[in-house]
Amino acid sequence: MNSQRVVEVFRWSAAAAVLIGIVAVYHLWLHVNPTTVALTLLLLVLFLAARWGLRYAVATSIVATLAYNYYFLPPIGTLTISDPQNWLGIFAFLTVAVVGSRLSERAREEAEDARRRQRELEVLYGLSRQLLQAENVASLLNAISPAIMLVTRADTIVLYLLDGDRRYMAGESSEIQMDDIGLRQLAQTLPSAEMVGLQARIPLRVGVRPRGLLLIDGLSRGVRLSTETLEAIGGLISVSIDRAQALEDVTRGEAAKESERLRSLMIDSITHELRTPLTAIKAAASTLLLPKTLDHEEQRELLTVIDEESDRLNQLVTEAVEMAQLDTREVHMTFAPTGVGAMVEHALANCSSLLDNREVKVNLPPLPLVMADADFITKVLTNLVENAAKYSPAGSPISISAERKEGMVSVSVADRGIGIDLSEQSLIFERFYRASVPSQQTWGTGMGLAISRAIIDAHHGTLSVTSQLGEGSVFSFTLPVVEG
Repeated sequence: MNSQRVVEVFRWSAAAAVLIGIVAVYHLWLHVNPTTVALTLLLLVLFLAARWGLRYAVATSIVATLAYNYYFLPPIGTLTISDPQNWLGIFAFLTVAVVGSRLSERAREEAEDARRRQRELEVLYGLSRQLLQAENVASLLNAISPAIMLVTRADTIVLYLLDGDRRYMAGESSEIQMDDIGLRQLAQTLPSAEMVGLQARIPLRVGVRPRGLLLIDGLSRGVRLSTETLEAIGGLISVSIDRAQALEDVTRGEAAKESERLRSLMIDSITHELRTPLTAIKAAASTLLLPKTLDHEEQRELLTVIDEESDRLNQLVTEAVEMAQLDTREVHMTFAPTGVGAMVEHALANCSSLLDNREVKVNLPPLPLVMADADFITKVLTNLVENAAKYSPAGSPISISAERKEGMVSVSVADRGIGIDLSEQSLIFERFYRASVPSQQTWGTGMGLAISRAIIDAHHGTLSVTSQLGEGSVFSFTLPVVEG
């Protein structure tokens, strides 16, 4: 016997027991007048209608009418009525009981409907607050299922999007057994929200085009929702996704404009960087050509300036050419199984002049060979180590480590330098961009990281940074492991 059946049996038994009790008390002990008995029985009928429903009240009113006639209207002990006025009393009692029961039932239904609509409004309001807090599409999609579970108290939520066959779940995944094919077919064919047993199925649309499907399972233990509310939830989710997408598009457009502005500024910067060594070379050469006698030490100093600035100018031109070649895919790379340790050793040798009096910690466990162009990856490592040396205090250590991660080898270069502001971490890999360094003067073109990223991209890897101001930075890149 289920719980609903138990409740019904209890209610019928309780109504019968109370009716029998009233009749017994008035008939055997109190001996009140028939009007008092009728009013007491009428109160019982109205109470049953208000609390349990019309069917309990109507059935009780019929039985109460018979008991009232048998025990309290003369001739007592029979169902006949001797006085015609008592017929009117019986009819009035039954009519008032039934009409009053119906009015009480209607009031109860309206009150329950108002409470249900209030709960549904609370669900929609709570869900809208949760969804409007998302800042981008990715975070919104991850937040939808938990948010719906929170406000509906359902057991399982599944959000399925046709674009990419993406599924986002919350709760007990075993409650809904449906593969992507079944979800796709249902999302494309479901005309409107519906309840199937204890499961709500809500189509998501962009205009008239299907976008996906929302499944809510276990509502019987949570909030009961009408079809209109389910449709409103589907509309709210679609509007939230469109809103987040629009915000991302606006943000991306503003970022593109800002990037173009920064690009112009950086071109001015690279022009300045080219002019600086040219000016120094011109000044030194002009001084050497003056018709005055310079001692040997002064001549050597000016020639040293010319040599250093020529190297700097050569590096600027070389990086610009490399960047252009990488952009047009004119660089030929020779991929071969290569050991990470050998490339790290060559990079440290290239940076030996910058690493004087500085501890370099190398932690390379046994690693598989990677598929890479050794010269280009050495160039990446050299650039990362040079940056670590430039942007960290003299004498502070630099760490180089590597580990295997899911078919890739991840190599990291860490320093304890000034760090990079969070707002700049996504920009430092753009060409010509140089992070703000208020505390020290370093020269460069801002192309080193852009070149490094282009090289790693050509190796089908990734280059990323983790940094905190005042704590240092960790640059990491991945390379594919040689298969077989």
